[in-house]
Amino acid sequence: ESLASGIRLDLYRLLVRKGPDGMVAGDIANALELPPTNTSFHLKALTQAGLVTVEQEGRFQRYRANLTLMADLIGYLTDECCSGNPGQCLDQRVASGRAGNGPRGQRAVTRVKPRTSQAR
Repeated sequence: ESLASGIRLDLYRLLVRKGPDGMVAGDIANALELPPTNTSFHLKALTQAGLVTVEQEGRFQRYRANLTLMADLIGYLTDECCSGNPGQCLDQRVASGRAGNGPRGQRAVTRVKPRTSQAR
C-alpha cells in the first residue's frame, strides 16, 4: 500500500538511486518538483512503513531508502516466488511487458543473483 501511490514510488526510487547518502527533504522536493508539504506527507508514510529511514542533521532531515529491507525482500521473492531461479521471474516479467524502461526507451532488465541458503 505504501508504494501504491505514484508519488511515493517516485520518492522511493529516487532514494534507492541515491544509495546510503540519501537526500534531505528539500532536495527531494526540488528533484521531484513537489511542494514541501506533499513531500513531507509522503516521506512520513514511507518512514512509517519502514521503507525509508530518517536522521536529523542539524536543522535538516536526511532520508534514506532502507536498502537492507529492499535486499531482504528481493531475496525472499527470488527464493519463494521464483523457486530460487530468478530467470524464471525475469522471463515472466519480460513476457508481460513489465520490465523497466532503460535509457532512450530501451527495455532494461536487471538480473538478481540468487541468495545462498541461509538459516532464517
